[in-house]
Amino acid sequence: MSDIDIAQLARRSGVRASALRYYEDKGLITSSGRRGLKRLFDPDVLERLALIGLAQAAGFCLEEIAAMLAGEGGPRIDKAELAAKADVLDRRIADLTRMRDGLRHASACQAPELMGCPHFRRIVRVVGGEAARRSRSRFRVEAV
Repeated sequence: MSDIDIAQLARRSGVRASALRYYEDKGLITSSGRRGLKRLFDPDVLERLALIGLAQAAGFCLEEIAAMLAGEGGPRIDKAELAAKADVLDRRIADLTRMRDGLRHASACQAPELMGCPHFRRIVRVVGGEAARRSRSRFRVEAV
């Protein structure tokens, strides 16, 4: 199969051309040459982009993904990293489940004022407090 240009790759992968150029700058993908001003890519890059998309959906950052994809011979995926990311997702799912249950309760609560409902107030303290802590810790990590 012959190389495809960046516009075709963007169309077939669903990834914007600007993101493809960014991925190339970060070393996540490699172009095989140029046709005029357009970058050309081997069609196998489609599978690599699917892997990048899967890793992003699982919560891996581009730096982590680049480390997995670095080097020759295909991706080097550390199973311990996958297990750790699965643990993070489990905690996030538990948080989201509590949040969903709280919203369901709030939408059906018979209390005249929602903040007068002891159950809802407990949800606000627990879930809202966790969200605030996550937000603060995420800010510290990004700011470094």
